[in-house]
Amino acid sequence: PFRNRWAPLRLTDMSLALDSDEGSESQYVKFVSKEGNEFICSREVALASGTIRRMLTGPGVWKENSGPIPTINFETISSSVLEKVVQYFYYKKQYDNTAGPIEKFDIELDQIIPLLIAANYLDT
Repeated sequence: PFRNRWAPLRLTDMSLALDSDEGSESQYVKFVSKEGNEFICSREVALASGTIRRMLTGPGVWKENSGPIPTINFETISSSVLEKVVQYFYYKKQYDNTAGPIEKFDIELDQIIPLLIAANYLDT
C-alpha cells in the first residue's frame, strides 16, 4: 500500500523493539491524540518542537519520560492535526538547511487554523 513518506508510524504499522535498559533513551516518542490514536515518531525528529524538546530533555522529572518509550498526550489536538504535525516534523528534518527549491508541504484549507494553534502550542 502507498505510504506518505512523511507519515508518522502508527503502533499498528510496526513492531517496536524497545530497549530493556532502564537508563537508555528510546529512539522513539509516542504521541496520543485527543481521540486516543497513537503516533510513533523518531525522537530526533520530534525535537523540532520546542515544547516537546523541553519535556524530553529539560531539567526535572516529567511523567512523559517514564516507561520504555516517552509518551505525550495531547488532549486538545485531534488525530488529523497531530498526524499532519508529525508529517511536518519529518518534512522539516528532510529539508532543513537545504539550498534551492524544496518540495511543497500540502495543508488542507480546513486544517489551517487547528494547525496554527497546534504549532503555537508546540513551539514549532
